[in-house]
Amino acid sequence: MSIDRDTFENTNEDELADLSVPDQVLGFLAANKDRAFKAHEIASQIGVDEGAVSTALSRLKGRNLVEHKATYWAITDDAERLDGYSGYERATALFNQQLGAEDKESWREHAPEEPHPSVEDEQ
Repeated sequence: MSIDRDTFENTNEDELADLSVPDQVLGFLAANKDRAFKAHEIASQIGVDEGAVSTALSRLKGRNLVEHKATYWAITDDAERLDGYSGYERATALFNQQLGAEDKESWREHAPEEPHPSVEDEQ
């Protein structure tokens, strides 16, 4: 996975080395938590061999950190489970450093005023 020059210059070697392939995969899926991806798509996005990504996904699935359906993979929505995985914290910190932390107010500004129809159906 490539990193920006600022991260390269301001992050120590230990922090960069600590981001394993599973951490990179989980970080990518966390940054794109509203989508599901095929293994080869994840591999191309993080710049890692598809075989290594597939192995990482299988291990992450074994820890119930990702979900798998057909050929697609997505991060779990179990926040408690993710919080218990230390690699998630490192990966999230790196992605926040590179991309910026989420701004909840920006999300609210663009949120629809009406609830989604599926929410209305449940009520």
